[in-house]
Amino acid sequence: MRLMRLMLLTATAFITVVGGVAPAKAEALQSHRAVYDLQLAESDDDSIDSLKGRWVFEFSGSQCVGYTVKSRIVMQFDMTDGPRMIDQRITSFEDAKGETFRFVTKSFIDRDDESVVEGTARLSDGKTIVDYTGPEKAQHEFEPTLFPIAQLKELLAKAANGENFYQTRVFDGTEFVEDAVDVTVVLGKPRPVEAGDEERDALGALADEEFYPVTAAYFDKEEGVGEQVSDYNVSFKLHPNGIQRDLLIRYTDYSMKANLVDLELFDEDQECEAQVQ
Repeated sequence: MRLMRLMLLTATAFITVVGGVAPAKAEALQSHRAVYDLQLAESDDDSIDSLKGRWVFEFSGSQCVGYTVKSRIVMQFDMTDGPRMIDQRITSFEDAKGETFRFVTKSFIDRDDESVVEGTARLSDGKTIVDYTGPEKAQHEFEPTLFPIAQLKELLAKAANGENFYQTRVFDGTEFVEDAVDVTVVLGKPRPVEAGDEERDALGALADEEFYPVTAAYFDKEEGVGEQVSDYNVSFKLHPNGIQRDLLIRYTDYSMKANLVDLELFDEDQECEAQVQ
């Protein structure tokens, strides 16, 4: 499951957009802990009867010290041949400049140790270098890419500038891969939270703020392939402080929803923010 690829997007303060576009001033990233309920939206796969789960996502850090993400998602699939449980746990750290990225992703199926992806990625000499320590020791090099937090820095900057379409590349450390993933992003204009929004109560004070509707399509890079169909795509509501909600994740054979049910905001490091400014 690659659900985490989206949720590892975050952003902060003053942002320089790739390509030299002068960005509008963005809000500081809000450190927070968010809880989402997961459920099956629709399925063309007859082997999937139902899906339910819970997702706990915690983000902390600042432009001074870098950013830490701790995330756990547990999903229960009711299949025609019996229940299956997936448990994915992610811990990552990205430095404030988006130049180094440390990651550990542990995935369990039916409580068994299924896989561990661990390593460090860095930007160096015009390329991305990934040093894996798990599931095996390996090094891969490819074209410069964005790490997850830098990706959302780019996303929020483009949204603040009123852009509505762009393409980018990201490496997120959730899988043992040899290259980054291509991403196509469609951005809508900011909208207010409606009175009948089912996540309004969980948002608290954020219910009075606007959000950006976003759809991101992810493509695994394949050499010699013409027009490609996305591996999966995600639609969600993105608040200017980086908090995301009301996700619809569409895979080839099924789609699932992630709805915000609880949100705890952490105090910002004002001293650090003052140093940056």
